[in-house]
Amino acid sequence: MAALSGKFLVGVYDDDEVILHAIPKIRKEGVKIKEVYTPFPIHGLDHALGHPRTKIGIAAFLFGLTGLTCVLTLMIWTMGFDWPMIIGGKDFISLPNFIPISFEGTVLFTAFGMVITFLITNGLKPDPYPQLFDKRATDNKFIMAIELKNNKMSEEEIIRVLKDNGAEEVNLKQF
Repeated sequence: MAALSGKFLVGVYDDDEVILHAIPKIRKEGVKIKEVYTPFPIHGLDHALGHPRTKIGIAAFLFGLTGLTCVLTLMIWTMGFDWPMIIGGKDFISLPNFIPISFEGTVLFTAFGMVITFLITNGLKPDPYPQLFDKRATDNKFIMAIELKNNKMSEEEIIRVLKDNGAEEVNLKQF
């Protein structure tokens, strides 16, 4: 996510049900919503905003598969070819013995891969000046951000639409 720039109208809502039911009505009026910020997760919000289903499960599977491949390759190479040792009379390459370490390697690669994916896709990095639409979004208010340059409606029309759909207040924010 790139740094925000431009003019935004910020609608402040007091209730999660109000904003959840307002989003389809506002989108139907032709207003393009940039993002909605809430103090807690709201079930169905991503669907209401029109976000497609996430593909994060595919990424997790690929990270796990990479981990499994790396760990098995390491164990088969070291125990079977590089430094073969007979332990307890077992074969050099004994796959049942590799299962616990393979599982741990798969979980480790998946966990680290998902954390890195989360940080990159959300644009999270150390930032001395965070760009907040409204500080109350982390406390008790629900914030709807609407970028003015992406909307064909005038500023006054968008303010009217937001107020008609339950916004307590509408502020102009410029980054």
